[in-house]
Amino acid sequence: LIEAVGAICGGAVQNDLSPRVIVDHIRSSAFLVADGVLPSNEGRGYVLRRIIRRAVRHGSRMGLEDPFFHRLVAPLAKMMNDSTLSGAAPRIERVLLHEEERFRETLTHGLKHLEEVIADLEDRSIPGAAVFRLYDTYGFPVDLTADVAREQGLELDMEGFRRLMEEQRARARRGSHFESGTPWEISDARTDFCGYDTLNEETAVIALYRSGRRVKTLGAGEEGGVVLARTPFYAEAGGQVGDRGLIAGADLRFAVSDTLRRGDAHVHFGRLEHGYLRNGMQVEARVDPEHRADVARNHSATHLLHAALRLRLGEHVTQQGSLVAADRLRFDFSHPHPVGETELTAIEDQVNEIVLQNTDAQIAVMSIKQALDSGALSLSGEKYGKRVRVLDFGNGFSRELCGGTHVRRTGDVGPFKIVSESGIAAGVRRIEAVAGRGALTWIARGQKQLRDTAALLGASSPAELTPRIERLLERQNRLEKELEALRIRLAGDTSKDLTASAEEIDGIKVIARILESADTKTLRQLVDRLKERWTSAVIVLATVSGGNKVSLVAGVTPDSVDLASAVELVNFVAAQIGGRGGGRPDMAQAGGNDPSALQAALNSVPGWVRDRLDHGTRARREASLDA
Repeated sequence: LIEAVGAICGGAVQNDLSPRVIVDHIRSSAFLVADGVLPSNEGRGYVLRRIIRRAVRHGSRMGLEDPFFHRLVAPLAKMMNDSTLSGAAPRIERVLLHEEERFRETLTHGLKHLEEVIADLEDRSIPGAAVFRLYDTYGFPVDLTADVAREQGLELDMEGFRRLMEEQRARARRGSHFESGTPWEISDARTDFCGYDTLNEETAVIALYRSGRRVKTLGAGEEGGVVLARTPFYAEAGGQVGDRGLIAGADLRFAVSDTLRRGDAHVHFGRLEHGYLRNGMQVEARVDPEHRADVARNHSATHLLHAALRLRLGEHVTQQGSLVAADRLRFDFSHPHPVGETELTAIEDQVNEIVLQNTDAQIAVMSIKQALDSGALSLSGEKYGKRVRVLDFGNGFSRELCGGTHVRRTGDVGPFKIVSESGIAAGVRRIEAVAGRGALTWIARGQKQLRDTAALLGASSPAELTPRIERLLERQNRLEKELEALRIRLAGDTSKDLTASAEEIDGIKVIARILESADTKTLRQLVDRLKERWTSAVIVLATVSGGNKVSLVAGVTPDSVDLASAVELVNFVAAQIGGRGGGRPDMAQAGGNDPSALQAALNSVPGWVRDRLDHGTRARREASLDA
């Protein structure tokens, strides 16, 4: 591998640290990506990102300024003789190349700022504020800042950096969902979950919270959290939202708006609508059955979607995150490029086919080893106990480890529709979809939009929309062609008028005019026509739109470019009307915002040309005398 690094460098490498770091890091990076890990800003993805960036940094130290890291995947796969690595090599190369290209931008900007900081140092320590700004603003890793500091015999104020990082975390916590009103950890309470088998349970209150603090009672109208000894409420986990419902009793009604897990306890958050709650009180916990059913439909749909994605796109597809709510689902997965419309349709059809088969969901609890040996998918990085719950849909079509709530038969999922597909990070795609009642609502809304559009276009039904729109587009294209022909005729007529008004200075035609009701495209066309008509010409045309927006186009014939650059000319005029521009020596554009000064600015163009002619004459005379 070190020889492969040498080949990329164009010669043998020295026996120093950098090539050894690079070859160690290509092994780590390649196998991580092969296992479905992708660069990100958290968890294992952040570890991978740091490994890649450290390798790129050492490549830069060796003079490798172009992307190189991905080029080591092929020699690594050959050396390891690993079929998994070889099969995933193209995907690994794409991920590493994309990450290196992104980081080189960060490296360039970050190093420039770091060099400025070092140049202004009064002692041998880089301030914590500077380290934090490099990290927070430029995305420049602290370990790379430390590398550069060590190379130059400098130190980092890590205490100052950590203090600023903690302040940032504190701000994030203050803005989080739980900081103001709920406890982060509950160490002395435990809730037994019974929600797989029932939606109603007689139970006891074992803890109460208000504004993040433990209390003995809650009164009518107060908001807080209730911990029960036993509950059918599912607590938010694995991307699935928490259950909603009621905690009720004699003259007691606590509306549960969300359920979250804190330690071993389920905390039921909501508002006490009437009555009071106290520790030890016997109550009935009732899950909202419609909300639970809608969430279960979408959760089971994510399992079917995951299986269909792997079947259609390949086994490199792994779940990177999800959201399962009552009205929609979101599924993030590893894939290097956008999923095409044809593939999305096939994936959607595959899910609906399994739904229509209406097979029983198979649920089993077994050891983690038995589950993995049976082919069940697990989430990389997820923590599992010794015993796990395995969900099987479609008689083996989808088999995953999951603790969430699900439908009893695939037909219960109902219709499934993919709403959108997009990219959210390097090598990570996102599908948003709806199932069950959410899908019916989405379809009904789409049908209404079609009917409204048909009525707007005068079609009797949505079936007539396509031919009606085709006719409208044909008419639009015809009108645009007619409009373009009229513009050309107008340009021809206008160019004749402009020719008649041209001023001649030492054989050069000079035009500087305002045109009413013209756009920038028309100005360019007119300038081109005038340049074709004359051998020597300097032209500036202007128009005003929107009350105060000035557009300028300047053109200079080839024989006059040395005398008067169109870029210099247009900026000479634009500077007088509060603007600036650019372009080529023979054609340039500019804008401005002071129409009141426009006529005077155009009137100054002939004088500007005369000055250029006088300057050119003097220069030629001096050159002749020198010769």
